[in-house]
Amino acid sequence: MFQRGFAKTFAVAGALTLGAFLISADARAEVRPGDTITPENASQVQNLVSPGVFYMVQHGMHMNVVPTQRIDWPPPYKDATEKYSSQVRLSEDHRSVVGYVAGQPFPLIDSNDPYAATKIMWNNVFRPIASDDYDLRFYDCQVEYVNPGAQQHVINDIQVGHYAGYDLIGRTEVEPVPIDPDYQKTNRLWLFGLYPVLAPEESRGQGIIRFRYADASRGDDSWSWTPGTRRVRRLNESLNSSATGTQSFDPDHYSGFNPKTQEYDYKFLGEKEMLAVAHAKNSPEVTCQYDGGASACPEDWEMRHVYIVEATPVRRTSSANNVLDSKTVVYLDSEMWFEPYVDGYDQKGSLWRTNIFWATYRDRPVPDAKVAIYPFKREFIVGSGRYDVQSGFATMCYLPAQNTPERECWYINMGAVDKDFFTTQAMVKAAP
Repeated sequence: MFQRGFAKTFAVAGALTLGAFLISADARAEVRPGDTITPENASQVQNLVSPGVFYMVQHGMHMNVVPTQRIDWPPPYKDATEKYSSQVRLSEDHRSVVGYVAGQPFPLIDSNDPYAATKIMWNNVFRPIASDDYDLRFYDCQVEYVNPGAQQHVINDIQVGHYAGYDLIGRTEVEPVPIDPDYQKTNRLWLFGLYPVLAPEESRGQGIIRFRYADASRGDDSWSWTPGTRRVRRLNESLNSSATGTQSFDPDHYSGFNPKTQEYDYKFLGEKEMLAVAHAKNSPEVTCQYDGGASACPEDWEMRHVYIVEATPVRRTSSANNVLDSKTVVYLDSEMWFEPYVDGYDQKGSLWRTNIFWATYRDRPVPDAKVAIYPFKREFIVGSGRYDVQSGFATMCYLPAQNTPERECWYINMGAVDKDFFTTQAMVKAAP
């Protein structure tokens, strides 16, 4: 099939060495379906996960190793890739895409191409998980510390009403297809909204709106609403990557690695078979009882073909000058085209924080869904965790929440939100 062939293009187009094959074979031999990975035998997966994930296993997160299962793209996305990808190229400065309409921009990648990493990251921008719109309703994030063997002690419980997005280009399922006419007027690639915050009480009603533009020289526009001051505030773009202290995810890591693509340089580090959660069995996710509730475990982890890219901020851009990470290592599943994990490094080059995403692949986000049911299987992120490996500070998010009035949670490419949702007026009106 089309998608399967292109998902493995590095293995075909890249001249891999015999040593690389031997490393992959040795790695596979370290674990097999049926194994359970705990801190006691964590060394078995040290070379099969990112350093950040290895930290979590060392500190209590359990893994159930299961057989690898295939993932296909949604048929409309696959058709759009076949139709439009041949006309896509990088711009003259090799930082932007030219000629993109819909589907995956670069399904054929040569590992010898000096811009292979940049093309991989543009594939990450226009990924198959949601091409038109999405609305995640009622999810929560629990803040605690990674604490092996201890009971969960929640420092903060954050509940949010909507986590939503709308793409103006690359649309494949909901009219207007494939490009919203507004794109020609505003140059906006996508719109994002997170509001209203429902808990904790001191944050109730807060929200954020964010716009991403195709113009490489134009940064994101973001606005926040704080009911206490009754004021909409325009945010500095650098705040999108600067969550620190007791804050949770920063906006650049809400959905994998998501800063403005042209504000980073990229280096292809290679590809290998690694463990990831691609067919999670739990939705809602279960709280791990072995690490103080900092992650979701035990969950099914399987061997996946992963591309590894190093992203470094381009310090000549004003927003990149304020990025706290010296570099970010992005791990991308070659079939999902979503990051099972992302590791960030501090200014001294030491591992600082990691993001882990628990994904599943089915025709509905929860088994008992009555509305959010799709004609084909698609990907859903059912859990995400953010971990400061230097302090042990952790945020675990459940998508959907474990106790929520809206269990179906994920509405993807269903027209659940339109452009009117992504306005400051709508954000203010929604505040309870």
